Amino acid sequence: MRFDTKRLSLALASGLALALAACGGSETPAPAAPVEAAPVEAPVEAAPVETPAPTEAAAPAAGTDYASFTGDAAKGKRVFAACQTCHAVAEGKNNVGPSLYQVVGRNTGSIEGFKYSDANKGKNVVWTEENLFVYLENPQAFIPGTIMAYPGLRNPQDRADVIAYLKSPT
Repeated sequence: MRFDTKRLSLALASGLALALAACGGSETPAPAAPVEAAPVEAPVEAAPVETPAPTEAAAPAAGTDYASFTGDAAKGKRVFAACQTCHAVAEGKNNVGPSLYQVVGRNTGSIEGFKYSDANKGKNVVWTEENLFVYLENPQAFIPGTIMAYPGLRNPQDRADVIAYLKSPT
């Protein structure tokens, strides 16, 4: 079989030119036949969008308060492992964060010798199980100005489990 090398070269060059044009190369393909533009219709005016009236913040969903959960201390110990980076549960052992030994029933900012933020010292609340439950979800919302960088524990069951662990660390 005999190939016409001149025709083959032209075909390859033409294909190369098309490929280069598609990739932004300098070669441009032969212009296509002109296409007639479709007539432009006048724009249709959209109906005005009503802005909804402001509403009050929704109350917490039913079943998201502390009383709705039963904590499991064993599971709470596993969840608390992340907290151990900064906190200990041993009596008198402060790390970056204060010891959480017997934290339930204690006042905020009350461990002698630990340097709390002014916000934490000034909060003046007792760490009840309910307060801990809310605090652990979003520490910065519960104590604005706290220096605790932890973003919060969003899962309510995990919070209940950690509180069960803190009540009786073993």
